[in-house]
Parts: sequence; structure tokens; C-alpha cells
Amino acid sequence: MRRAAVQAFRTARRAPVWKVGGRRANCAYFSSGHALGLRPSSTGRNAAFIPASLQSSMHVRNFSLAFISTLVASGAWYAYKGSTAQPSAALGLNATSVSTGAFQSRGIADSSSSAESPVDTTGEDSGQLARRALLVENDQFYTASLSGDQPLAKQTDDSDRGVLEMLTPEQATQKLRRNEESYLVNRGQGVVRYDIVQVPSNSPIEDDHAEKIVEVPQSVAATQDGSPNSDWMFWGVFDGHSGWTTSAKLRNVLISYVARELNDTYKAAAADPAVLTPSPEAIDAAIKRGFVRLDNDIVYDSVDKVMKANSRRVAAELLAPALSGSCALLAFYDSRSKDLRVACTGDSRAVLGRRGPNGKWTATALSEDQTGGTPSEVKRLQEEHPGEPYVVRNGRILGQLEPSRSFGDAFYKWTKETQEKIKSRFFGRTPHQFLKTPPYVTAEPVITTTKIDPERGDFLVLATDGLWEMLSNEEVIGLVGQWIEHQRSGNVDGTNKAWLQSWFRSDAKQLPVEKSTESKTEGQRPPIRQQQYDIPGAAQRFVVEDKNAATHLVRNAMGGKDKDMVCALLTLPSPYSRRYRDDITVEVIFFGAGTDDRSVTVNEEASASRENPKPKL
Repeated sequence: MRRAAVQAFRTARRAPVWKVGGRRANCAYFSSGHALGLRPSSTGRNAAFIPASLQSSMHVRNFSLAFISTLVASGAWYAYKGSTAQPSAALGLNATSVSTGAFQSRGIADSSSSAESPVDTTGEDSGQLARRALLVENDQFYTASLSGDQPLAKQTDDSDRGVLEMLTPEQATQKLRRNEESYLVNRGQGVVRYDIVQVPSNSPIEDDHAEKIVEVPQSVAATQDGSPNSDWMFWGVFDGHSGWTTSAKLRNVLISYVARELNDTYKAAAADPAVLTPSPEAIDAAIKRGFVRLDNDIVYDSVDKVMKANSRRVAAELLAPALSGSCALLAFYDSRSKDLRVACTGDSRAVLGRRGPNGKWTATALSEDQTGGTPSEVKRLQEEHPGEPYVVRNGRILGQLEPSRSFGDAFYKWTKETQEKIKSRFFGRTPHQFLKTPPYVTAEPVITTTKIDPERGDFLVLATDGLWEMLSNEEVIGLVGQWIEHQRSGNVDGTNKAWLQSWFRSDAKQLPVEKSTESKTEGQRPPIRQQQYDIPGAAQRFVVEDKNAATHLVRNAMGGKDKDMVCALLTLPSPYSRRYRDDITVEVIFFGAGTDDRSVTVNEEASASRENPKPKL
């Protein structure tokens, strides 16, 4: 009986099939008469979508409903089981059912309802509070309404039916802001504030981050003018993959490794009266040594220690950061020289925002995405490994790993003999069939240098690729410019926000950013949304609701004004959410001429509530 009812439901209506780009996509019509078919990615790191043709009158609100309908196409996680109702009988039979994951708004009746009873999709007639939900049944997915006290459970029944209650907008905001941090830098050294946020998709999150401000005495950075001590300021974001251990290792020690190399380099220069300060090439070399030495400790020195210990427990502890991997993006600002260096290993990205004479901001990328799809990286790998046609395959290293530079990822660095030895004595996997002349992946960064004028109010955005999959460089810079304008128009108290007064004066409704007139660099991948489908009037989709600039970026990456999209993206639990959004870590650093009381304080209005928050010094 149950199977017959479910079958009747599935065949109640058939969705039209549209042919798109040589593939077929099933699309369910929505109440507005518009439809969009999408499919989840199977590639692991990046979500990919195949859009169906949209009617010319389709607006953003229709797109978002369709987009939400696709978010649960990966499978069921939570199950709904009424206490007495038959699952099929409790559901209306007039909604569209499709196999690709598109779903339509529908209702879930109370447990006393029968199959013939009308379905209340709002819950208003019963006087009970309706709750939004995502309904999952095998490969078919629908929006739904839960009314009253209908229960949600975490098990799935034999029919693989699931209902996931959607977060409310207030709950979504709470989740967005859970890990936000903001710090006011009152040191008069060219940096006035930095904001941070992390929004996980994996559980636990595989991203990490680190910040450090080091006061440099004259004995290290000597100058002829006898100026006071300067600051070295570091900010890093680390995009882990295949686990969280490598990114956690970078959080703990990468800045220390780099600072140690810089210290030796600056001291050597200060000891020579004819030099005093190291050359730009020497500084870059010091940063590269810090990166490479840390990776050598992670990947190679750990093997020596494990072999000596001959213990599986020791192997599990020491080899964990080598077996997983992480990209690294480190910004280093020297307050004396006003030089900002960005060292990039992997596909996280740094973009500088600088205001032009017309009041708009320009976006300048300070790093290149280093993947198996980046032409410069492909050329480098082919030159380093001649005669190996599979060194890059389908845009991935040996056909598997996307970043072409990273920490850890020892299976792309160890020799075949080392891998077989570790596997036989401890644990591991069979060496890759195309492995011939490792290492194929390096942790050596590519470094760019930019002169900063704090008086101009530049800002820097560092983010893992989870943000850049959703927003373009120009959108990110324009959104921060929009946020600055909004903050300035509020109650500027003359202290913490005084640095905003001279930054922005435009009141345009569009994003205050110059459109790039140059062709995109081959190493800058456009966001999936921008690449796969065109949404008119994108600037009108954005909103300013957060005091934290980094949180502001993530909110707009997930939908902005479209609260349904934001709620749906944040509702999906791990691991299914990973098919539609990545872990996201964002840092926004604001340069400016701030006050000088030699302190760094927590900006409480833009930081998550915690007991005794401490600044990252």
C-alpha cells in the first residue's frame, strides 16, 4: 500500500525535459512558471552546475528558489517520521517530482491527516506556527512546511525519506557570525583594523587562519634616521584538504618559521653599515625558505622520526600533517617600508582594494590561483617532469590533486619506495600509478610586493577559494566599499570609526567598484555562478547587515538579500553541504592612519560573543 502510494505520487506529474548544451536536465515548474535544472558536482573540490535555459522574464527571486531546490540533491540526512501517519498519506500528491533534485514547495500535513485531506502549506489556518523545511525522498527533493510540533528525527527509514528543517533568517545570521572576529590596531603603524570570519562546510572545518604582530627593534631593522621600532604584521589563511591537520599545523607554526628567516635576514643586513636593510630579493628568499623548511619538516623529517620510533601511534601523530594537505596564503606588511608582500602556495587569493580619484574602488589581484588548470603551473610541471604525459591530467596533478602547490600532500612528494615502506610498516596506500619522478607538488610560494599608502585607505581581502567560487574580485572589492559607505553613514563616534570619514563619499546604489577593462589573467578562475549562468542586476542582490566586513562578504556570497538562499545553504549539514559550498575563511585588513597607544583591542561590535576574547598578537 505504501509503495503504491509513493508510486502514485511520483507519477502525478512529469517534469518537462529541456536539452542544455548536449546534456539533459530535468526541471520542475515552480508556482511562478519558471524553472531551472541544476546538478551537484562530482569533482570534490568545486561545485559545478548545468543550468537550463531561463525564460527572459526570470528574476533573481525565481533563480534563488530553484537554486535552493538543488541544494539537497546529494541525499538525505535528517528523517521525518510522524507518530501515526503513513508517510505517503501525509503528503500532498500534486507536486512535481524529479530525479535530478529540483523540488517544489509543498506541505506536510499533521499526523492525523489522510491522503484525501487538503495540504496546508502555510500552517496559518490551524493557528500553528509554520516552519520551513527541505523534504528529501530518495532522489526527489521538495520544499515543505512543518506546522505545530511535528517532530524531526536524525534517522532515515527504509524509504530513505528525510526532512531537514530550514534555519530561520535569525538562525542563519547566528551561524554566519559564530566565528567572526574583529580587532582594532591602535599602533599608528599603518593598519587600523582587521576582520575575520570562518563558515564551515566540512565537519570539522578544514580551513584555518593565523595573525601575528611583531614589534621589531632597531637592532633587527636598523635605520640611519633612528626612527622608532617598526611592526611586522602577518595574516594567513590556510585551505586544508583531505583533512584538517595540515592547516592546523600551519596555523601554529608557519608565521614563526617565516619570522625566524626574516629576523636572520634583517639582522645580517643591519650588521653591515653599507647595507642596513636587506634587498627585496633577500626578503622574498627568506619568506620562501620559511615555507619550504616547514614543508620539509612536515613531509620528510617526520618520516625519519617515524622510522626511528617504529611505532604506529607515533606514525599516526607525526604523519597526519603530511598525509593531508593545505594551501597557504600569507600577507606580510612591514610598517617601516610600507611594503605589503603576499606569499601564495595554492589557490587561495589576495585582492587589494584601492580607491580611485572618482571615489570608486579598483580590484587588484595580488596572487594567482595555482592549480593544474593554470597555464603557468602546467608549463612549470611539464618542464620539471619531461616525458610524463599524465603529470597534469584533467586540470589536476596526476589526475587527482587540484592545487599544484601545497603543504603536506606527501603522496605527491614521497618516492615510491618511501610510500611502500610506510605502507608495509605502518599504514598508507598504494603509490599512484603515474608516480615516476616526485615531488610533483611544492610548497614554495609565489610572492608579490605592493607599496601601501595608508593615507589612501587601501584594504586587503585574503580568502580561501570557497569565497572566490561565489564572487568575483570586483564584486568582493565593491562589497567592502559598499560596507565602508554604510559604516560611514551610520553613527561615526570619532574614535573607532574615525578612520572611515575620509574613505568614501559615494551614494550610488551600484557597487562602488571600477569594472575591469583588462582581460582576466589566465590564473584567475571566475566564480562558478558567474561562469555558469548570467544573473542580471547582480548588484541589487547584495545587502549590508553585518558590522564585520568579512561576515558581510560571506553573507553576500551565499545569497545576500535572498534570505531563502542564505538559509538553505547554511541549513545543509556536512558532508552534503560540501557539494554546494566549501569551507570559507575570509580576512579583511584595513590600512590607514590610526591612533597610537601601542595597543590592539577587540572590536566587540563585530566579534562573536565569547568569554575574555584576546587579540591576536
